[in-house]
Amino acid sequence: MQPVSFITPVYNEEANVEKLHKEIFDAAESLGVPFEIIMVDDGSSDGTYGKLKKLSPVKVIRMRSNFGQTSAMDAGIKAAKYPYLITLDADLQNDPADAASLIRHLEENDLDVVSGWRKNRKDSTSKKFVSRVANLLRSVLVKDGIHDSGCTLKVYKKECFENVDLYGEMHRFIPAILKMRGFLIGEIVVSHRSRHAGKSKYTFKRTLKGFADMIMIWYWNRYAVRPFHFLGGIGLLIILFSFFSGIMSLIEFFHGQDMSETFWPMFTLLSFLIGIQFLILGFISDMLMKTYYGQTGQMAYTIKNVFENNGKEDSL
Repeated sequence: MQPVSFITPVYNEEANVEKLHKEIFDAAESLGVPFEIIMVDDGSSDGTYGKLKKLSPVKVIRMRSNFGQTSAMDAGIKAAKYPYLITLDADLQNDPADAASLIRHLEENDLDVVSGWRKNRKDSTSKKFVSRVANLLRSVLVKDGIHDSGCTLKVYKKECFENVDLYGEMHRFIPAILKMRGFLIGEIVVSHRSRHAGKSKYTFKRTLKGFADMIMIWYWNRYAVRPFHFLGGIGLLIILFSFFSGIMSLIEFFHGQDMSETFWPMFTLLSFLIGIQFLILGFISDMLMKTYYGQTGQMAYTIKNVFENNGKEDSL
């Protein structure tokens, strides 16, 4: 087993951080490998930071403001030094003791990510309902192949996050992002506990942001390296409508219809111009994506390993 970095975003969890740290420390020690505990204070306004400073061993990262769980997680991931990353929530609903099962499943199945599945959730009815709707939409749009992408308790190989930046509410969709890049994703059932202290940080506004990010990931998954296929396709479809509306205009004209009294000529012109704009936008987007990959040195694909005929296998 490889050394492990435990990463926990924390926001206004003054009543939980001490117990959380002890549970993580006990779970980490039981693994029998080197470990570190990273807690990212996401601009807490209570006494969370003061309590974090008294804990040991721990690496505390303090954000200047409340940037959100995804940004806090990104900061923790970038600060981690070990090959395996365990992420979990700070509200004590995730059980750090499940880390051993996650890692074991990862190694036994040669996976890159293993996500926890809160099969028996201990949340409110409204939160469960929103989660089920989100999971249904995710299964249709994102297709990451897991039941509970919203569960923060996961294990990753650190290499998964090379050239990956997290923002918005994208922590829920990390498995989908990594699957797009060719990494292997797995899932096991983990325990889920009721919240005993503090307040839930999930709001309706945050839910809407999550849905917006889901749409963005769907687009990125299907059209990131070929945006013209999407935008240009819409443009050609609209131009096709303008072609048929033009035929309708001609038919009405030859039947003696006063063109100033029908909407077909204006609809033809307007739809044709909109279609042309989508085509141009598609061309520009295509060129921007090629420029992006060219200047950043990033590739639209990832390579797991290279095998040569001399019998040696080089991992990348």
